[in-house]
Amino acid sequence: MELTGSEIIIECLKEQGVDTVFGYPGGTILNVYDELYKHSDEITHILTSHEQGAAHAADGYARSTGKVGVCMATSGPGATNLVTGIATAHMDSIPLVAITANVPLPIIGKDSFQEVDIVGVTMPITKHNFLVKDVKDLADTLRDAFYIAQSGRPGPVLVDVLKNATADKAEYEYKEPKKICPCTNKITEEDINTAVQLIEEAKKPYIFVGGGAIISGASEELKKFVGLVDAPVCDTLMGKGAFDGTDEHYTGMLGMHGTKTSNFGVTECDLLIAIGVRFSDRVTGNAKKFASNAKILQIDIDPAEINKNIATTASVIGDVSEVLKLLNAKISQHDNKEWLTHIGELTEKYPMTFPQNQLNGPALIEKIFEVTNGDAIITTEVGQHQMWAAQFYKYSKPRTLITSGGAGTMGFGLGAALGSKMGNKDKVVINIAGDGCFRMNMNEIATATRYNIPVIEVIVNNQVLGMVRQWQTLFYGKRYSNTTLNDQVDFVKVAEGMGAKAYKVTKLEEVEPVLKEAIELNIPVVIDCHIDSDDKVFPMVAPGTAISEAFSQEDLAAKGLDC
Repeated sequence: MELTGSEIIIECLKEQGVDTVFGYPGGTILNVYDELYKHSDEITHILTSHEQGAAHAADGYARSTGKVGVCMATSGPGATNLVTGIATAHMDSIPLVAITANVPLPIIGKDSFQEVDIVGVTMPITKHNFLVKDVKDLADTLRDAFYIAQSGRPGPVLVDVLKNATADKAEYEYKEPKKICPCTNKITEEDINTAVQLIEEAKKPYIFVGGGAIISGASEELKKFVGLVDAPVCDTLMGKGAFDGTDEHYTGMLGMHGTKTSNFGVTECDLLIAIGVRFSDRVTGNAKKFASNAKILQIDIDPAEINKNIATTASVIGDVSEVLKLLNAKISQHDNKEWLTHIGELTEKYPMTFPQNQLNGPALIEKIFEVTNGDAIITTEVGQHQMWAAQFYKYSKPRTLITSGGAGTMGFGLGAALGSKMGNKDKVVINIAGDGCFRMNMNEIATATRYNIPVIEVIVNNQVLGMVRQWQTLFYGKRYSNTTLNDQVDFVKVAEGMGAKAYKVTKLEEVEPVLKEAIELNIPVVIDCHIDSDDKVFPMVAPGTAISEAFSQEDLAAKGLDC
């Protein structure tokens, strides 16, 4: 049948099983929005307050569901406002399709009103992108975009459609989406056998898990693998929930704000089994000193990650879940009681502690964990609160911590919370934000109230840019250049002005009843929690040093250093 380009876009979205789109209309994309209006009973469109919020919402939807997130924007500034969200998704390998429209073919390239080469702009931050000039190419291009976004190592794809291609007509025929198959073509028997040999020979193995294990749905195979290898397990920020954070083998996060147990244990191990990680600088610290006593076995879907940041002893390239299945079938049952006892002693010696009788970041996060029984989806912004959320909320399932890892995008969490809630309507969704981050995209509270999307925004309000201030305290002689936010903004009034229920919390004992009420109300809620400006995230590894040099506040005090 013959359809307009706009009709083809909607039909292709329906082909791909898309039920929710986040976006903002404008001149060049009006034809598409007119068609969306006619299909509002099939595809829900969430009008965000800003295009960046739409990109983050589509990202949160994708991370929390495993499906492709979809956002839309018009040309020029509408499209460029998606860029930060696309870059965020790209850094964390999130399947996202961004559909933009551009000026018609006769005037493209002539600096027309709201014309931007968004394909050129986004080329470094997408897995692939397309410019559609002819309506005849539109359907297959969109199908390719969804396939590329999901297959192999996922990532964002941008499709920029000229306005003429949204209005012109072409033949359209329904097609079933291409099946996404696990990537196994680079898995070799030789690599598997080498990996098995390394595991069998190891006396002090350590398993290090990243976001790739979540993307591949490897949690069950990972659980079996840990049981067979009988090794301690640490993770990256992106790997939270891939392995049960309440399991006795789990030792916490690795790296700059990882536990001393994980940092010291990885330094001592003789085999580090890295599963779906990219060895970020925030994990490795000084790369030359990272796991220097260990052989390193890396399992990853992307060949480009092998030996990129850390030299490996051996590697297996392929879908993490599929690789673990093969390894689980070949490795023997190990008993590393002595090694695990030693790791347990490290945990006892270096506990994660904080003041119990006052409102602070860790106490707040632990209270959220208790009230939700660990069964919420937690989204975060970026900074101290993000690290506390990683350290003190125990993630037992994948896709329950939604956070910007690679890009570290302030303003990400609230949009991501909206997307997560739209994709998981039966789940409690809580965004944990710093006051600096909340200022960046607080306008999305208006989106939550417009559609009555019942997300809970918890602001860890210390009146400063906390993580930057922490660095200024420790490394810049307490010169607090432009990090103090103690002005006249009242977040409770701001939230109420946008239609949300809001609370101000100043005492630890106020957190539980307020949080329980917020969950019971099932409406958009903002909880403004005030903590001390000088609270810090510990342990910490100073930039450029080895993870074995992780220090705590007590370590600094013992050296007579004031922090």
